[in-house]
Amino acid sequence: MFWAMLAVAVGFVGLTVLAVFAAKVFVEAHRLGRQVADTTRRINRAAEDLERAAVGVARAADAS
Repeated sequence: MFWAMLAVAVGFVGLTVLAVFAAKVFVEAHRLGRQVADTTRRINRAAEDLERAAVGVARAADAS
């Protein structure tokens, strides 16, 4: 009977440890998703700035 109780306790502790690690992975994946979204917005903003600058350079080249 002792070994059965010990096996159940060890299994419960193992599942608890796995649940803690799963929660940590979920939090880090969520954080990474926010960072990716922020970086995507920054890249899009830089691309728009570059496009506006290229239009200005093209107009200046046509004028001269």
